[in-house]
Amino acid sequence: MTSLDKPTEDTDQTQPGDARAMTEAALFEAFGGVRGMVETVVPGLLFVAIFTVRKDLHLSAIAALAVSLVLVAVRLVKKDTVKHAFSGVFGVAFGVVFAMFTGNAKDFYLPGMLYTLGLALAYIITTLAGVPLIGLILGPVFKENLSWRTRNPGRKKAYAKASWAWGLILLAKCAILFPLYWWADTTQLGWVLVALKIPPFLLAVWLTWVFLAKAPAPIDVFAEMEAEEKAAEAAAAEAGRHRRQG
Repeated sequence: MTSLDKPTEDTDQTQPGDARAMTEAALFEAFGGVRGMVETVVPGLLFVAIFTVRKDLHLSAIAALAVSLVLVAVRLVKKDTVKHAFSGVFGVAFGVVFAMFTGNAKDFYLPGMLYTLGLALAYIITTLAGVPLIGLILGPVFKENLSWRTRNPGRKKAYAKASWAWGLILLAKCAILFPLYWWADTTQLGWVLVALKIPPFLLAVWLTWVFLAKAPAPIDVFAEMEAEEKAAEAAAAEAGRHRRQG
């Protein structure tokens, strides 16, 4: 039985204040914090702003893609993590290609909307399957990997609640956006989409923080494995010493 699946009797060795601080830091790392939100919003905001004024699909698309690349370049220059900026570039690039292919400016938003719908379903389906997606995302950040599945039932329950929150919030967002895709014009859809970028995200992150701050502390399986390796090395050294003495 490995350190990842063996039972434990005490999983809450962290003080409440430490647990909250740890949760805040993990959420900030996983979802990019304020800067990550800005990098998510700016390309779409620039696209809809330019299209509202100029009604020029090509100019709007090129400007959105250019600012995404600039954001990545800034992170590379500062040697910061680029995963959030890169995800923004890919999202914008898909939107640009799709809109250029169809000639319909509204299609710039369609790949992102479909991604949101797919992500909502992923949160719900994985939770129903007993492996809530938010736990898979945050487990490595908390250095607990999948230990919460078998060793920390209170934490698994918190991950399930958080995943339900993410899934239902994203589904509600889709319920607003997809009818607008069919009935509204490009500028109306764009401004509503920009307005819905941050509030649902913040609500989901806040609920995740609430659920996890009240949950048992994560089990640091990396520390456990390191301790086991040191113990094994010490035992081997001791056995070697006894053999030399014998």
